[in-house]
Amino acid sequence: MQLWNTFSKEELEQKLRESGHEFVTISFYQYAHIANPSVFRDVLFQQLNKIDVVGRIYVAKEGINAQISVPVQHLNQFRDELYEISFLKDIRLNIAVDESEAEFPFLKLKVKVRDKILADGLTDETFDVTNKGIHLNAEEFNKLTNDPNTILVDFRNHYEHEVGHFKDAILPDVDTFRESLPMIEDLYLKGNEDKNIVMYCTGGIRCEKASAWYKHRGFKNVHQLEGGIIKYANECKEKGLENKFIGKNFVFDERRGERISDEIIARCHQCGSPADTHTNCANEACHLLFIQCDSCKEKMQNTCSDTCMEIAQLPLEEQKVLRKGQNNSNKIFKKGRGSQLTYKENRGKQVSFDR
Repeated sequence: MQLWNTFSKEELEQKLRESGHEFVTISFYQYAHIANPSVFRDVLFQQLNKIDVVGRIYVAKEGINAQISVPVQHLNQFRDELYEISFLKDIRLNIAVDESEAEFPFLKLKVKVRDKILADGLTDETFDVTNKGIHLNAEEFNKLTNDPNTILVDFRNHYEHEVGHFKDAILPDVDTFRESLPMIEDLYLKGNEDKNIVMYCTGGIRCEKASAWYKHRGFKNVHQLEGGIIKYANECKEKGLENKFIGKNFVFDERRGERISDEIIARCHQCGSPADTHTNCANEACHLLFIQCDSCKEKMQNTCSDTCMEIAQLPLEEQKVLRKGQNNSNKIFKKGRGSQLTYKENRGKQVSFDR
């Protein structure tokens, strides 16, 4: 069986429409010891491909990290077959809170082997990632974060918590997870060893590793929100609990966000009006991720600057000539920090706006 995709984006979208599938978006992860990730990857791809699962999965010797869309009609089969894998038996599956932001969150199935399922920059071979902190459900999380002896830390990147976060959380101004580990310890945890440390992220994978790392570093009262924001939001709905999350939860698929509360706590990076929808610049040589309101989206035609708008209007062949030999990875990585964005205030801070 072929283990890679050969279709264009347009062809993939058409194939999904023709399939007639209704999809449910699911994420899960598990830190475990996988002896041969390449063999596991091939078997998993074939297993999921035969039931039309699409999405992105990373496999490494330290475990698995998955964000996928599963056809509703195959959901039970998917779950049963997944649970037959010994280290994934009864694993928690995080179901998306809001499916309305994109027609297809994923277009194809990608299962990739990585050195780690979550890049952390750590080289300490004595570190055991499975020795994790205490998991908190939504009710326990609400109770502990009401305690004045608790430090609540958002373990996501600046462009994620800019559009949504928990009330009273520390929002570190970081670009990557590997950057956050030493920074959070140095700025917020040192000197607070006697306090409850509570951390959260999108689905739990970053907090799981972070909680294990800080335990390894000697911190005692380390907690994490089980299942992250996704599970928390679903629990609050199901049990009628207070929802302490404000705004949108940024997600890493075509939706780019799922609405958790009605508040809009961010601003358009081009005009400064209240907005919390991320877009990728339509210029193929840019693709900068930034927040854009509907008015600027129409005016700027989905681009981040006048220059990009001019380029995006050129014939495709001319655009390809301009892109040739250009390496824009650093530009893309900025994610909302581009110098062409005129409204860049309040980065990395907890903010709210009068509406």
